[in-house]
Amino acid sequence: MATTPEKSQPRRHFWGDDPADEADYYAAHGVHATSSFFTSPHGLKLFTRSWQPEPAAGSPRAVMCMIHGYGNDISWTFQSTPIFLAQHGFACFALDLPGHGRSDGLRAFVPDVEAAARDCLAFFRSIRHSPGMQGLPCFLYGESMGGAICLLIHLIEKDEEWAGAVLVAPMCKISDRLQPKWPVPEILTFMARFAPTLPIVPTADLVEKSVKVEQKRVVAASNPRRYGGRPRLGTVAELMRVTDRLNARLSEVTVPFLVLHGSADVVTDPDVSRALYDAARSEDKTIKIYDGMLHSLLFGEPDENVAMVRKDILNWLNQRSGGGGGGGGGGTATRPE
Repeated sequence: MATTPEKSQPRRHFWGDDPADEADYYAAHGVHATSSFFTSPHGLKLFTRSWQPEPAAGSPRAVMCMIHGYGNDISWTFQSTPIFLAQHGFACFALDLPGHGRSDGLRAFVPDVEAAARDCLAFFRSIRHSPGMQGLPCFLYGESMGGAICLLIHLIEKDEEWAGAVLVAPMCKISDRLQPKWPVPEILTFMARFAPTLPIVPTADLVEKSVKVEQKRVVAASNPRRYGGRPRLGTVAELMRVTDRLNARLSEVTVPFLVLHGSADVVTDPDVSRALYDAARSEDKTIKIYDGMLHSLLFGEPDENVAMVRKDILNWLNQRSGGGGGGGGGGTATRPE
């Protein structure tokens, strides 16, 4: 008699089930981590995490203010990057955006990206003024939509001082290969006025389009808080509006930045990262385009590719936070052949 294969049990954490306790995993990696909630200026309760060097390793030398991408959260694969950075002396802080992860809000509904940016800024300011963090260099870090929000934070509050921004496949414009063709965007924008929360926008599976390694696709897809449904009308209309506006303001960017993108990314457009590099008035700007890599540069690629991207980020940060590795500044570009 034929037997039905057993259904695999869901993972407890992105690293698996061992260790079962988060604290044990962090301790094994030399990281002190905490989680809490922050009440935003809009009255939303937002879930936050921190990853810092163990006290025995000394005080952190810089602060990383980190923002995840659309449909994602800070408690699954996103954690691997702040854990890595904390191991190298950086105090990392992040929050689940409204409508994402454990934060308040309808899941994956982003009706106002600029309001989300102000929520992030309020949280990051509270960190910058907290004991032990005052006076440290502060960097923004954002993945995909989080990269766009980093730029919005910079443009909304130009007087806010940042040591720099790390922008990983930033959503300065939705890729033409992913965006619906005319007249679908116009129809969706019209419909969003009447039913903004309706999740009916046709789109490709983001895990399939973002993650190259098959085993890692399974891990990413097993995130219990990942939004896997169709995008909501109001979210898509807002992202199109904001990215179009952001794309038109690239020349106003003055913050030092490192922008990283895979040449084969079909979720966000690497050409727009090139346009950011060319248009920005930042005196200190660097671009890295990785030949053949997809959207998920820091998880979804083969381990050797992830290590290469991490090394580039760490070297850039070290040069701007007193961590060695050469001098800062300089508008350098690495482009595909």
